[in-house]
Amino acid sequence: MNGLSLKLIAMFTMLIDHATAQLIPGSSPLWFIGRSIGRLAFPIFCFLLVEGFLHTRSVRNYLIRLGIFALISEIPFDIAFIKGENFIDNLSGQNIYFTLFIGLFVILLIQLVENKYRYSSTMTFILTIVIILTGCQMAEFLRTDYGAMGILMIVCFYLFRNNKWLLLLTIFLVNQTILSIQGFGTISLLFIWLYNGERGPKLNKYIFYAFYPVHILILHWISTVI
Repeated sequence: MNGLSLKLIAMFTMLIDHATAQLIPGSSPLWFIGRSIGRLAFPIFCFLLVEGFLHTRSVRNYLIRLGIFALISEIPFDIAFIKGENFIDNLSGQNIYFTLFIGLFVILLIQLVENKYRYSSTMTFILTIVIILTGCQMAEFLRTDYGAMGILMIVCFYLFRNNKWLLLLTIFLVNQTILSIQGFGTISLLFIWLYNGERGPKLNKYIFYAFYPVHILILHWISTVI
């Protein structure tokens, strides 16, 4: 399974999740089914973020793209999910791109520490913990989607990328910590383990970036007319 296939799976399960959240009543059995399927999306996106970080030619440009789309996506996200009456109300939650932005910055700092203190495991460990805790605190302060647990998931995919079973354990524990239904997200590892390391057919990357705010707006529009 190549990178494009993983992206499409993540996008499809996210679409099911958001369609369920906006169009199906919480009392319906279909709500639980749809939201459970949707739990697969975020871990796959975290994995792809780490893969992108490890292979990108410019982490700086990667961060800039995430930051720009975090800002672009915030209004659609607020309209569809936060539904605040004013600007202050809408600060109660920020979209997933903010989580991915912070997570990418955290693993970048961890990599810099690993390279600088490669001969001092103690210093590397201490600074890594400080970086992780700071990133988690920032996500909680900004109230980003998935919050601190989202940052931890990204960090786990980075730190344990070469240890399949330790990755399974940590991702399972992080998923369970977020909320009970997120436990279904651990199933995403089955798809991730099928990844062959290849990019797959190349498509314009901005299609994938734009999908998030565009599909949220479309689903919200549908919810207002049915």
